[in-house]
Parts: sequence; C-alpha cells; structure tokens
Amino acid sequence: MANRLMDPIGRLMGLRYKSHPWHGVDIGIDAPDVLTCFVEMVTTDTVKYEVDKVSGYLKIDRPQKYSNVLPALYGFIPQTLCSKKIGEFASKKTGREDIVGDGDPLDICILAEKSITHGDILVRAIPIGGFRMLDGNQADDKIIAVLKNDAVYGEYTDIDQLPKLIVNRLKHYFLTYKDLPGEPRDCEITHSYDALEAREIIEAAIEDYRQKFENLDTMLSEV
Repeated sequence: MANRLMDPIGRLMGLRYKSHPWHGVDIGIDAPDVLTCFVEMVTTDTVKYEVDKVSGYLKIDRPQKYSNVLPALYGFIPQTLCSKKIGEFASKKTGREDIVGDGDPLDICILAEKSITHGDILVRAIPIGGFRMLDGNQADDKIIAVLKNDAVYGEYTDIDQLPKLIVNRLKHYFLTYKDLPGEPRDCEITHSYDALEAREIIEAAIEDYRQKFENLDTMLSEV
C-alpha cells in the first residue's frame, strides 16, 4: 500500500518530513509474508512507550510499576486496524459473539538475537504465529515474528518451532503487564496460532484499515 501521508502534505509544505508511523509507512509489497513494522519498545525499556495516534510521535504511556520484562521487540504493523473483521475472526474461533476489535493497529512482537537499544525504528520481520488475546470483549491479537535474516531466530518459520520457554515468556508478559495488585484481571490468551493463521489475521487487519480509512487518499489529495 502506498505512503498515504507523505506526498500530499510534502507537496503542500514543500519539504520532506517524518512519516506518521501508522498511516505513512508502507507495510511492504511482500506482506503478509514479510512486513515492515514499527518498533515502539525494546527489551531494556522500563517505561511503556506508544505512538500518539494524532501526531505520530512516540509518547510515554506509563512507567512499568512492576517487574515485567519485555521479552522481544514490540510495536505494530502499519496500515492495519483491529476492527470488524478481527472481531469476527476472534468470535468465530472462540465461539463468543460479543467480541469486537480494540480499534488499534495490529500488535507485533519481533524476536531478534542482537541487542537493539532503542525503539522508534522500522524493521523487516517475518510472522511465524500469534496469540489470540482478549481484553474483556476486545480482540487484541499479538503477532509473533522473527527479524528478517536474524542469525538465530531467522531459521524459525512457525511458532511451534520456538523453544517453549520463549513462548511462555511472551505469554506471561502479555498476561501480566497490565496487572495491578488487588485488581481483577480481565485478560486472557485463548489460543496460540501458526504462521498461516497469523497471515490471515494480518490480511483481515489490512482490510479493516482499508475500510476505515478508504477516503483518506481522497481527502489528502484535495488539500
């Protein structure tokens, strides 16, 4: 999918500038097999960062109050959205009829052997599976991927090939990183799924994005 923000606004302002990481970054012509992803957080972060949807800048969401350790690079897939189709997919797989998408871009965890010291970067990644995560009645899928050409993780093509310790660490993080002592948790992972289903989820999220923002090109071309 083409860069939807850079060219119209760039022509208007007469300069080039940083693309909005959700709307202005190309997912890549090989998607969903190989993805361009935006990394918000790395494994050494003790503060939760996320992209501000309006400005596109990275902001502090909250300090991590407890001992949760992020076990992989974490971010989202540009030009995706968890909306109607993602909710329908989760409903079909879980048998629950009340599930809706969470309204955010599709989250992705990227396993890499090298120490990457900061977020706010783009990486190329290959999806190998995912977790069907529900936060209340909202589908909040987590795609699991490996860094393209990674010396260690690059050989894995499906989540079942990963050591169970790595999978369990990822599950534990997502099931506990929002926990507050004394407060009930309404978060669960109902399924782990393979690379084939991960690609289906990505395609559904791409379609949700297209339906939500189908008029974006037209509006920007009239600026």
